[in-house]
Amino acid sequence: MKTRQSAALERKKFFGDPVMVITIGLLVLLLALFILYPLAMLLMDSVHVTGTEMITLEEALSGQSNAPYSKDGLSVTVLDKKNNPQTFSLEELDGSFGYLFAKNGRVLEEGTEIDPAATYVKIKLNYWTADAFPRIFKDYTFNRAFFNTLKLGMITSFGAVLVGLLFAYVDCYVKLKSRVVAKMFDVVSTLPVVSPPFVLSLSMILLFGRGGLITRQLLGIYDSDVYGLWGIAIVQILTFFPVCYMMLKGLLKNIDPSMEEAARNMGASRWKVFTTVTLPLMLPGLGNAFLVTFIESVADFANPMMIGGSYDTLATTIYLRITGGSYDTTGAAAMAVVLLCITLVLFLIQKYYLEAKTAATLTGKASRARAPIEDRSVRVPLTAICSVISAFVILMYIAIPFGALFKLWGRDYSLSLKWFQQLFRDDGFKAFTDSFILSLIASPITALLSMIISYLVVKRKFKGKGFIEFVSMLAMAVPGTVLGVGFIRGFAGGVFRTGFLQGIYGTGIILVIVFVVRSLPVGTRSGISALRQIDKSIEESAYDLGAGSAKVFTSVTLPLIKDSFLSGLVTTFVRSITAISAIILLVTPRYLLITCRINEFAEKGAYGVACAYATILIAIVYAAIVLMNLCIKYFGTSNNKAQRRANKLMQAKESV
Repeated sequence: MKTRQSAALERKKFFGDPVMVITIGLLVLLLALFILYPLAMLLMDSVHVTGTEMITLEEALSGQSNAPYSKDGLSVTVLDKKNNPQTFSLEELDGSFGYLFAKNGRVLEEGTEIDPAATYVKIKLNYWTADAFPRIFKDYTFNRAFFNTLKLGMITSFGAVLVGLLFAYVDCYVKLKSRVVAKMFDVVSTLPVVSPPFVLSLSMILLFGRGGLITRQLLGIYDSDVYGLWGIAIVQILTFFPVCYMMLKGLLKNIDPSMEEAARNMGASRWKVFTTVTLPLMLPGLGNAFLVTFIESVADFANPMMIGGSYDTLATTIYLRITGGSYDTTGAAAMAVVLLCITLVLFLIQKYYLEAKTAATLTGKASRARAPIEDRSVRVPLTAICSVISAFVILMYIAIPFGALFKLWGRDYSLSLKWFQQLFRDDGFKAFTDSFILSLIASPITALLSMIISYLVVKRKFKGKGFIEFVSMLAMAVPGTVLGVGFIRGFAGGVFRTGFLQGIYGTGIILVIVFVVRSLPVGTRSGISALRQIDKSIEESAYDLGAGSAKVFTSVTLPLIKDSFLSGLVTTFVRSITAISAIILLVTPRYLLITCRINEFAEKGAYGVACAYATILIAIVYAAIVLMNLCIKYFGTSNNKAQRRANKLMQAKESV
């Protein structure tokens, strides 16, 4: 009885707040329209065939083809050269001139001798079938790309987890003698996270390619080939290991040092302690990091596109199926569904099993500080390995600005600004302006939506809460190429081919929407973590004093999570201005984006211009990060009056 009364009061309170009800309704609509709908259309296109096709007259007369026959099967509808339909009985079809074609598409003139096996009719296709999946699995290109993708994902994940664990272990366990070395490790372990996705690929070509500074100039190797599996794997490992580092660093800090010290006191070596105590406690976390990296690797488009050479992956194969000569949209949709299934299954395992397993294994914080390892036999080798990796990563980033300043990489290393001059001469300013404006528009929208979703998930109780959280996180599991194909199929002809919202296709609006969708999971996770640290009694005090949900959110909750909001703002800007996989299929000549221009010039072999673009892009990204840090320092929650306002609310409630 009490449970029913409590539920009734909750419902009454919920529906008594119209702002909250309208917000939730609009949010569900937007998430369904711009995340679920494109994916649903992608799935539908993989099993629904539309368009036109030329079939032989013999096939049409057989009554067994995919042609649109009448219900009794005695007549069929065919198209003329302008795709105007006309229905003929099967008996008169072979004499229906104007609707009969030669193999080359030429319309046959009346009186031409008809050979049913060499004469064609054009039919309109509109039927449901799963034939695309058996067809692509018999396709050599798809099979090669499929297994290439899995192999690359395994190598990259294993390598990234290993390097990330090494850096995390050194950070948490080893006492570094030099502050400079410690700072270098910190910078290197976060640098690739915020840099454009293909910078390391570009550096790899400049340093180790056929005209590479190291391979050709220093080592005298003239036939060096960095393109292919190992080139992509090295670049992806260096790109994704910081993600593993940040995940594993938190796990290592939460391990109680007393367990490891007890093993040491019983005579176990440091290696024995690591393999029998530390590693078993970290296994769920290692599995979590492995799957996150695997998802990132198989979804990666930029690096395989730039340095893959003939090594095809699913992401690049889907792109080439649409932009190449075949324009096989049904096959591309089927391939995209296969790639989506891989990433979605891994995402579900990672989010709903391994994350929970990690939390159950390591809960709370360490009981006391850990005594850092000063033993030279451990400190020197680990520091040396991390130093070599750090030096290599820094060298890769240094190569980019020098690639823009050298006259001709591999031939003439004299300094020049010719590539920057060419950049701005060839619409470079427009590319930076378009990218900057679109990213700037997407940033506040994403940050605000993320905070609203986080607030609803953490602070409110309603039946659709789980749906909102899952869909907002779903974009994390959707490869950019798959999302791009979904938006093409979903909005090129309007919503459900009705023409509704067709106007956004090919405009900046759809690019902004994709930026928002791609960055939403990151902002939402940050907001949820911040909100869970706020005592709910603070907001309840504001409600008890008569404030509505909108007032509570804007005047109490948002000021308390200002740091997360600012972080989400800059993260969205950085992710948007460096995005390529999701937008390369959607961008039109009307808009020039930096990442697309870098990819374009790199494909042409114009590495000087590509490096000039990348150098300015890196400068913009790090300027945005510095600005964010300054804003958090001077305007963040540690320097505002939000907490004091919250305390006053609590005092006011007590006095009432």
